[in-house]
Amino acid sequence: MGMNINMKIKGEIEKVNGKELSYSEFVERYMDKNKPVVLTGLMDHHWRASTDWVTPNAQPNLQFFSNHFGASKVQVADCDTRDFTDQKREEMLVSDFVERCLLIEGSAVRCDDQFGASNGHNLYLPYLKDWHFVKEYPEYVAYTTPMFFCDDWLNLYLDNFRMNAYSDSYQQNKEICCSDYRFVYMGVKGSWTPLHADVFRSYSWSANVCGKKRWFFLDPSQCHLVFDRNVKSCVYNIFDEVSDSKYPGFQKAIWLECTQEAGEIIFVPSGWYHQVHNLEDTISINHNWFNAFNLSWVWNLLLKDYNEAKEYIEDIRDICDDFEGLCQRNLAANTGMNFYDFFTFISYFSLANLVLLCYINGRDGSSPRVAQHLSMNIEFIRKIASEMKHMHALEGNHDCIVDMIKTFEDLRFFKFCMQVGKTYFMIHEQSSLSSDFESASMVDFVDLSVLKAHASSQVYTPENLIKFIDNVVAELDNFHVESSILSVA
Repeated sequence: MGMNINMKIKGEIEKVNGKELSYSEFVERYMDKNKPVVLTGLMDHHWRASTDWVTPNAQPNLQFFSNHFGASKVQVADCDTRDFTDQKREEMLVSDFVERCLLIEGSAVRCDDQFGASNGHNLYLPYLKDWHFVKEYPEYVAYTTPMFFCDDWLNLYLDNFRMNAYSDSYQQNKEICCSDYRFVYMGVKGSWTPLHADVFRSYSWSANVCGKKRWFFLDPSQCHLVFDRNVKSCVYNIFDEVSDSKYPGFQKAIWLECTQEAGEIIFVPSGWYHQVHNLEDTISINHNWFNAFNLSWVWNLLLKDYNEAKEYIEDIRDICDDFEGLCQRNLAANTGMNFYDFFTFISYFSLANLVLLCYINGRDGSSPRVAQHLSMNIEFIRKIASEMKHMHALEGNHDCIVDMIKTFEDLRFFKFCMQVGKTYFMIHEQSSLSSDFESASMVDFVDLSVLKAHASSQVYTPENLIKFIDNVVAELDNFHVESSILSVA
């Protein structure tokens, strides 16, 4: 298998020394513009993963994994076998995965080129994917998330709350949605991941602990070109013979590429379709995440998938007792969250940001950069809530989704608030405020009368959330961006 002669590769992803980039510059140049970048200089040598996981000759230390984490159960993809839109996967122990990799190393069957072609034999290419290493081994600190990627609402939330709390199919030991989105990947040379866009249309960052990857990217503005005429089926492998009749736009797509070396981190923005090939035996650390800057991507995907779920079962509407409930259950099963989950999520973040803003406001605006960031977050959340209101999401809901006062008094929320606050103080280099903040109690954060002012704390619909935000904002003194928040409709 070689390069598809019909592909147009017209540029490479920018590569930048991350040590020479400030947080505000990263936001302005890449996150806000939804532009990919390869960052060097950020994988500190004190990362435990960089020593424990790598042999002296820069190869994956498979024996270390087998000795220390061999009993873990993981998902392993067979890169040579397709299963619908993904590769066939099987669950196995890490020790068994290592054994298979070592068998391949000692075999005459090895991958000859970067796209997975073998030397004439049937090829088995195991690729360990989506290992929740951080959740499984919290005491083993393998790495530190680089500052650029710390404003991670998704994993902050999942460290404290369940995503599918409102799904009747939730089970204590088997969630619809996974426990976090921090992963370790391990693959042999020639292993690869098919063309896709990331879960929830989140951002992702991928750090190569060892090995080398080749990435192919397609700008979101061109992603329709890799779908069929009905916009249902996406190209699986861009190096296959792609049918012109099924995918008429494929030859028009203009791709970007990059080679990611060991020690480099790639930032993958929202909605960029990408296909990735391991050019060498490789270990990588990968996080999916989102925040205020790409929250609209998440909502737009949910809305699209909801409409598709509704259309799929439209013919049973008249005989279904709870058609809307069925749509939401199917949405949670297919996408990982539904409208109720997402609305709960943004309600918790709106309350956390308002509480933190009250705390800073009570200290005479001692951290304007943090206050500005929190205000922006609230503005973006309010905008999404307004969009939900305009399309009548959760309209007519009679169950309280979030009681803001009860949530505020929940010890889990206090822990969550502390984590969110420490994140912003760290990002904006407010170390003196951070130490004071860590010793604060919930009483120090905000006067409850501010949260109770003028409105019920019970949130049923997006309209309730908008009113709650507006009323708390109105209570805050010297809130310089108040007008910009209240003007977002």
